[in-house]
Amino acid sequence: MAVTLTESAVNRVSTFLKNRGKGEGLRLGVKTSGCSGLAYVLEFVDLINEDDQVFEQNGVKIIVDTKSLVYLDGTELDFVKEGLNEGFKFHNPNVKDQCGCGESFNV
Repeated sequence: MAVTLTESAVNRVSTFLKNRGKGEGLRLGVKTSGCSGLAYVLEFVDLINEDDQVFEQNGVKIIVDTKSLVYLDGTELDFVKEGLNEGFKFHNPNVKDQCGCGESFNV
């Protein structure tokens, strides 16, 4: 089981953590939401829980709770700039369908 980051995502998360001044890494999880059932959640982590899975790439830690890992296994987190917009993009091989706006998905 694994979650990976592109070089662009590593750079962006690293910058966020440096600007924040503290933190162990970035939590990637899922929550029930939207018209398709699940939505991604990103948040800073100051304390890693016992049951968390930690994936480290180029010094950046991505922390995933065991319940979310079932839905996120194999996911690649990318950071993209498209015109004036920029943000994280999820390449999740488990997604079977997603809503038209791209905010939620199901597996």
